[in-house]
Amino acid sequence: MDDASTHRAALTFIGTATTLIELGSFTLLTDPNFLHRGQRAYLGKGLWSRRLTDPALTVDAVPPVDAVLLSHLHGDHFDRVARKGLSRGLPVVTTPQAARRLSRWGFRTQGLSPWDQVELAHDDERLTITSVPGIHARGLLRAALPPVMGSVVEHRVAGLLRHRLYVSGDTLTGDHLDDIRSRFPEIDTAVVHLGGTRVLMHTVTMDAEQGVDFLRRVTPGQAVPVHHSDYGVFRSPLQDFLRAAGDAGLGTVRPVGPGERLDLTDPTRPSEASPFLRAAT
Repeated sequence: MDDASTHRAALTFIGTATTLIELGSFTLLTDPNFLHRGQRAYLGKGLWSRRLTDPALTVDAVPPVDAVLLSHLHGDHFDRVARKGLSRGLPVVTTPQAARRLSRWGFRTQGLSPWDQVELAHDDERLTITSVPGIHARGLLRAALPPVMGSVVEHRVAGLLRHRLYVSGDTLTGDHLDDIRSRFPEIDTAVVHLGGTRVLMHTVTMDAEQGVDFLRRVTPGQAVPVHHSDYGVFRSPLQDFLRAAGDAGLGTVRPVGPGERLDLTDPTRPSEASPFLRAAT
């Protein structure tokens, strides 16, 4: 394997929290949401939200991936289109609760409790996925929503760490982020779920203010905001977060549009059209 390919680190944004993450020879699909504009995502307990956008990629055009990384089982993270269209043989790394449900649907799953790990291998490359704590809601609403996890993904070649990436999942900010930073003090990239989602008059994902607190606690080398513009329950616009992070002078925030790909090895390089979309047409 050539050295250039093992150094690869990139992210393609498909929409909501759905991305394709490339680390060396590995590719991960995160939180697969392939509903189209106008379709409803079901959030449980009789709750739903209508999608306002189309995904940049359809489920049948998803390239070969090594695993699906799923923060939790909500309709805007794993929908009926993904359930029908994704291969049942594709490993899904998620919470134990989501893993049990997906297993009943015929998927091959790996349920991780906080701090549990799973490792993927390609020759002398290793990809380690560590489940880290997430808090989807506080108070009485917390029991009504599914458990969530964040994920720290570490890519190593011949034992040397090449890139450490943290996918926040649908979490609120809080002291659990300090615990994550103490265990993973040097995070190259954070993929931050935002949107300020409001459910039953409660905020259940980070808004602009909480997103800034996330950056202060985690201190990633660069942050990629996702999960902010696709559903009516998202109440905190991306521009509010970008403005607040800029005012606070907090590192490098790299917004990315649907269908665009970021080279994560070079924070100064602008996004470009993803080759995955060109291959799908």
